[in-house]
Amino acid sequence: MNRKPDSTSWVQNKILLGMTFPEYIKSNFTISNAIAALILIVSIPVMIYRFIYGLGPSTNLSDTNPWGIWIGIDVLCGIALAAGGLVIGTAYHLFGMKQYRHFVKPAILTSLLGYLFSVFGLLFDLGRYYRLPYPMVVSFGFSSIMFLIAWHFALYIMILFTEWSPALFEWLNLKKFRDFFHKLAIWATVFGVVIAGGHQSALGALFLVAPGKLHPLWYSELLPLYFLLSAIIAGLTMVIFESSLTHKAFKRQLEHLNPAEFDRLTLGLAKAASAALFTYFFLKLFGLAHSNNWKYLFTPYGYWFLFEILGLVFLPAFLFAYSVRYKKITMARWTAFIVVIGIVLNRINTSVIAFNWNAPERYYPHWMEVVITVGIITMEVIAFRWIVNRMAILYDHPDYDPSH
Repeated sequence: MNRKPDSTSWVQNKILLGMTFPEYIKSNFTISNAIAALILIVSIPVMIYRFIYGLGPSTNLSDTNPWGIWIGIDVLCGIALAAGGLVIGTAYHLFGMKQYRHFVKPAILTSLLGYLFSVFGLLFDLGRYYRLPYPMVVSFGFSSIMFLIAWHFALYIMILFTEWSPALFEWLNLKKFRDFFHKLAIWATVFGVVIAGGHQSALGALFLVAPGKLHPLWYSELLPLYFLLSAIIAGLTMVIFESSLTHKAFKRQLEHLNPAEFDRLTLGLAKAASAALFTYFFLKLFGLAHSNNWKYLFTPYGYWFLFEILGLVFLPAFLFAYSVRYKKITMARWTAFIVVIGIVLNRINTSVIAFNWNAPERYYPHWMEVVITVGIITMEVIAFRWIVNRMAILYDHPDYDPSH
């Protein structure tokens, strides 16, 4: 006689990590969880307030400055830093770099969460958040950049979900679904290269229509190329940075991994990042020469621009090259952190600091905007940790052959 699975046992094993409910609750009393809880206690009521009372009382946005940190950080930065799944998935599935298999699933999960929470963050920026799908179905037109970005976002989230699904169905012990989606992974990657490359560059194209608002040092006809290449750089460096953190936070799941091999592969990513950074740096110089805006370099904005491209592009490119040449793994990981900061700064410069640079009314984020942004990032980190603690993300599931 067949017996139905015990739902209590399933919850205990799959959700509570094999612990009883009191044990699970007790295990969550940690300093990091206390900080996360404090952030959510403050940010969630602010989020609700924003949805109830609108943009006016909760932001410093205006007709002059309609975009703030919710676009600059939650969307532009979030999408750029979520490019790891694109970069590593392409290297693994399309270029046959099977040695990077260990990096694939964490990168895809990070990308999926990055896109989902970027869309979540976009809800706060829209005055009528319930009209989020409007550009996709009402303002239909292939000449619209927003139409392109909206559909690309939706399609790429579906692609990332397809690539992540095998881990989900392994967790649920649904072998047929797992095998089906595992076979789709390579085709999803091919489609994803086209989709992700399109919207990463399209985000830069958004600013092409505002030559009078964006500072001449940041404005260029090459903005779509800059955004695409910097997203690739962000993907490479975010994988290095994220893997460094996860290998410390989830040590028990990584006992099978050879540290020397992991360091060697990390240096391989650093080598690619160095080449991409040097390419990006010289493209920026080419754009500057093409626009003949050298005179702006000797202004306060010029000094800030030089700090960005010299301190956060050229210097890290050299540090990556040095760390690869002399096998300085710690230097490579710290350099990745610097580059991640540089990508964030570039997106904030383009969308906030250097935008409306000559307008008398300057934008400064409202404290509620900051609180909501911190809350969204915290939710994303919690979601990542919850999934990694339960699913085979950092290791191969013992009941499934990873090659099938």
